[in-house]
Amino acid sequence: MSAPRSEPPDHAPHILVVDDDRRLRDLLSRFLGENGYRVTTAASAAEARAKSGSVVFDAMVLDVMMPGETGFEFLRRVRADSPIPTLMLTARSDANDRIEGLEIGADDYLAKPFEPRELLLRIANMLRRAGPSAEPGSVGPDLVRFGPFTFRLDRGELRRHGEPIRITEREREILSILGHRFGGEVAREELSGTNGNGANDRAVDVQINRLRRKIELDPANPVYLQTVRGIGYRLVTD
Repeated sequence: MSAPRSEPPDHAPHILVVDDDRRLRDLLSRFLGENGYRVTTAASAAEARAKSGSVVFDAMVLDVMMPGETGFEFLRRVRADSPIPTLMLTARSDANDRIEGLEIGADDYLAKPFEPRELLLRIANMLRRAGPSAEPGSVGPDLVRFGPFTFRLDRGELRRHGEPIRITEREREILSILGHRFGGEVAREELSGTNGNGANDRAVDVQINRLRRKIELDPANPVYLQTVRGIGYRLVTD
């Protein structure tokens, strides 16, 4: 009996695979997972859009010919506000299709059928061009860990066991300031952005309490987001 496949770590790059072919989605999900990536799949542009609303992906593999909204149309809308590295898949080898995809903003193009290893290499190259912190196995200075949680300083993304946790912009800002100190003390005034304004300092305390309810087993006795008496707070990182 073969050993169960281990799950990729929380900091592994997260790939969104968008294709209406269920068999291909399953194959790519398994293959990319076996090679160190986290994978989310979508059967249509609408499903991909919905999933992108709550998760920040590191790269996307996008089929061109899908019923309804095509890959070209979806990428054109994505490019209005996102630079996500995108590799497009097509069953046609028409040069005009490749040119159109590249003009829209695709980073790479691969014709079906393809060798899985080639897809893997192309994804790795896209992530390498996007930045070294996106490559499989790298943690880098943009990720802090505390217990079952990870927080991406570059993206403001909080996860628990790999699952995203919704946080407000203010909570994201506070976590970012604390995370950049890697366990060091942060004055309450720095978190509030003021020089001792009592009202704003109290607002920080309220935000800290709300954040504790999301990350602490017992918010009244915090393990990770600790109070530093007379100073402020610190995030106890691994």
